[in-house]
Amino acid sequence: EGRAPRRVFLPKEGENPDVRAYTVPAKDPKDFLWLMTEEPHRSRRMAILKAHPEVTKLMGHEPLTKWVVLGVVSLQVFMAIYLRHTSPFSPWWILAAYAIGGTANHNLFLAIHEITHNLAFKRIAPNKLLAIFANLPIGIPYSAAFKGYHIEHHKFQGQDGIDTDLPTKLELVLLNNVLGKVFFATFQILFYALRPTFVRAQKLTKWHFLNIAVQLVFDYILVKTFGLRPLIYLIASSFFAGSLHPCAGHFIAEHYLWDGLEQETYSYYGPLNVLAYNVGYHNEHHDFPSVPWTRLPDLRKMAPEWYDNIPNHPSWPMVIVNFVRDSEVGIHARAKRLAKSTGLSTGIPGKGCAKQGGDDEDSDGSVEVDKSE
Repeated sequence: EGRAPRRVFLPKEGENPDVRAYTVPAKDPKDFLWLMTEEPHRSRRMAILKAHPEVTKLMGHEPLTKWVVLGVVSLQVFMAIYLRHTSPFSPWWILAAYAIGGTANHNLFLAIHEITHNLAFKRIAPNKLLAIFANLPIGIPYSAAFKGYHIEHHKFQGQDGIDTDLPTKLELVLLNNVLGKVFFATFQILFYALRPTFVRAQKLTKWHFLNIAVQLVFDYILVKTFGLRPLIYLIASSFFAGSLHPCAGHFIAEHYLWDGLEQETYSYYGPLNVLAYNVGYHNEHHDFPSVPWTRLPDLRKMAPEWYDNIPNHPSWPMVIVNFVRDSEVGIHARAKRLAKSTGLSTGIPGKGCAKQGGDDEDSDGSVEVDKSE
């Protein structure tokens, strides 16, 4: 029928009725897919909990996270200082910043994502402090702001004007072509950094100011002691981490629509998850944000009748390639909903989502299982 080849793994024929949707015409590239249905994760979460109440045993913080963060932060600080006498225009410097720095900082992006759900410690404050620490090699303060935006992404998935993971109408008009998609894929990190400030401003808290102050002091000490090149290395690493990097395919893989399916969240179960806190288990993560990265594979095994029947991506790098070359996928390939709320609603903290003084921004809508100290 002239459709592009399938880009995702599909369950066996007959196991998922959505598979037949591939026979319908491609989506209108001039607009997003507007849905009247609620996001799929809450209903699936409830169904899985009913069928597998033992899932709650997977919830909680993961002590290993802080040690991984410490190791990767140490690696990046060492690399930045070690390369201080090497020109940023040197091929070896660029290779190191891309292969080592880009991979390490991408790992830290996802460490901050994990910590945002309060999955490193039982209490909220230590999680926020660890996120600020993980932010140091990124070079630019963002962990505190990311937390608020990301929790809204979970609670209001697809709601236009609230979920800042969604492309804007301006991006659709300017970038929904091959060159535009190349530009978007190359500068993804800038879109995710700048878009939220235009779409939905945040009220600054003491954690925002602490994040900014700690980062500026770290950057100042680094430059004052070792010169400007270490900071250039760290910022270049952050750029590469969110650009044409194998791991960066997950930004597009997670919520863009593929193969004519109205499926708005995709998982990836390949080897790059080892470098990325298992963020490829994205359906599992959205269904149960309180399950830490080390237990997401166990969640999938515990409920195979749900997760083995959902189409998933075979490759993150190929997601970027197919996003650029496939005319049926582009900036328009996102599901949107009219916003039902203009602010944070009262959510239900999960077992991993520690509680401290009713801090509403820490609620991600997952099931409540108390684990107070």
